[in-house]
Amino acid sequence: MVYGRNSAGTTLQRVARTEKRDPFKVLIATILSQRTRDENTDRASKQLFAKFPSAKALAHAPLRTVEHLVRPSGFYRVKARAIKQVAQIVVNKHGGKVPGDLESLMELPMVGRKTANCVLVYGFGEPAIPVDTHVHRISNRVGIVKSKDPERTEERLLQYFRREHWIEVNELMVRFGRTICRPIGPRCSVCELRSYCEHFSKYRCNRIDSKP
Repeated sequence: MVYGRNSAGTTLQRVARTEKRDPFKVLIATILSQRTRDENTDRASKQLFAKFPSAKALAHAPLRTVEHLVRPSGFYRVKARAIKQVAQIVVNKHGGKVPGDLESLMELPMVGRKTANCVLVYGFGEPAIPVDTHVHRISNRVGIVKSKDPERTEERLLQYFRREHWIEVNELMVRFGRTICRPIGPRCSVCELRSYCEHFSKYRCNRIDSKP
């Protein structure tokens, strides 16, 4: 799958690029990205990092100030408390450095398996496949997996793709899922994968969309 390789990329890719793959900033941006849109995450992340660019700075930041800075991301009170706690744990338990293993990452507030894998991929450049709603949906639609469990989807994708491609999978599928294989109104008429797609094969009479 090569779709979107030259497009602007997701928020996490931009944070990794502009912040020189800083694991802490990727971690915080990933938490802020939960249940919101990319543009909201972008705005909140930029405001936050401009004021508090490190784990130590954020750990000592006034909660009210953090809430104000991350407000564009939504659920800002919950997220502000969580990222302050994350910063404090990173400083006090890990010497100011984000841990680079899945288990330690998942011990942090608001960090599940997907978020931890995002940090590994975008923050450390380590091979992993974060499974978000787009990755899970596309994998099931195309027929790579038949499962309602994202962890099972991750296991299958790790088997399906060669290890050297794992880092690319999330980025490409997220872009593809936002523009082509959308949750509602998938653009099957312009999809280059439709001849391989089980979902299209099953529902082809209804799946050719009327709008580009």
